[in-house]
Amino acid sequence: MTKHLLIVDDEDEVRELVGEALSVAGYRVTGVGTAAEALQLVKTDPPDLVITDLQLGETDGFYVIEQVKALNPKIPVMMLTGVIMNPDEIPPEISKNIVGYIPKTASLEEILGKVKARIG
Repeated sequence: MTKHLLIVDDEDEVRELVGEALSVAGYRVTGVGTAAEALQLVKTDPPDLVITDLQLGETDGFYVIEQVKALNPKIPVMMLTGVIMNPDEIPPEISKNIVGYIPKTASLEEILGKVKARIG
């Protein structure tokens, strides 16, 4: 069965580029630009993995992570962001709810590797 990935990013180009790379790798990918769309999809078509940007137009990725976990604690969430962070310095209240951190500067191969390592 094909794994379903949800990409949440308000930047169309990022969402489409990452989504296309993961689709080519054999994943079923749904991309959305808002937290509301993401949470609706989690309810109606739960993904095997959520990849969310940190900075979204109407809210932030922390809200998405919190709400996804409230709806379905078993769905793993990765954070994809252009905000430079040291993964070891992510606050514990966030790091306990994510399975990985991907800087937007990562190559598509790196992103694919992190997804494969997490869900196969």
